[in-house]
Amino acid sequence: MASLEIKFKRASKIYKEGDTVKGSVSITSKDSITHNGLSLMMEGAVNLQLSAKSVGMFEAFYNSLKPIQIIQYSVELAKPGKIPSGTTDIPFELPLKPKSGKKLHETYHGVFVNITYTLRCDMKRSLLAKDLQKTSEFIVEYGDSATKAMDKPVDFCITPESLANVKERNNVPDFKVTGKIDTVNCCITKPFTGELCVERCSAPIRSIEIQLVRVETCGCAEGYARDPTEIQNIQIADGDVCRGVMIPLFMIFPRLFTCPTISTSTFKVEFEANIVIVFQDDHLVTENFPITLHRL
Repeated sequence: MASLEIKFKRASKIYKEGDTVKGSVSITSKDSITHNGLSLMMEGAVNLQLSAKSVGMFEAFYNSLKPIQIIQYSVELAKPGKIPSGTTDIPFELPLKPKSGKKLHETYHGVFVNITYTLRCDMKRSLLAKDLQKTSEFIVEYGDSATKAMDKPVDFCITPESLANVKERNNVPDFKVTGKIDTVNCCITKPFTGELCVERCSAPIRSIEIQLVRVETCGCAEGYARDPTEIQNIQIADGDVCRGVMIPLFMIFPRLFTCPTISTSTFKVEFEANIVIVFQDDHLVTENFPITLHRL
């Protein structure tokens, strides 16, 4: 039984626009193989989908959510012929450049938006033998200088009066939480940092958490579907914290599930950070901070 394997010369598999993706296709077989050609295809695409709650609202829109091709081209690695037994390595070099009129976006694995880049190797064989295929994903990082911004610190003060969307304000205990986020223009390779202080609270606190949320928007002329989903939730304080003590905020942005903030005519990927205070009776209050991610 023959097998294909795609080996990247760069162990990290991380590339930027203009780089050359180098490596080799390894063919392993106990016996010699007759084939009708060996090809390698580089593909990059943005795949969009609607959440279940949006499908019924946008029937026409649902049918228009086709993948957006960013890169698509192939090269012939070997003409039809025979490959000897054992292991044969065939080197390749492919330039990483988008299709005309398209722009590279960073690799991103979301819920309703997915941006992926792959190499696919195909070996065509005779009718009696099964074709062989192997696909391997590589990662694209894209630093756009236009999105870089100066640090933008934000001071906050959370009280019952500052909360939005509270139906029964009388049930919210009297409290005051102040603090600072070091910047809401965040470099994706650096941690999200800041500090907060519980100045007063009439009810015992169970937990204080930072929640990272992605907001994915898919749309066209028929309308837009905007869906927030949680990426991670990090506890920064456990139990009824001391009043008047500064508590540091610290959160690492997870690779692949975050990317520099994207805004195009057909889709957007944005991010928010929530500070969540959970009281002993399981009531919670949330303060929301939109953040912009970029890569240096």
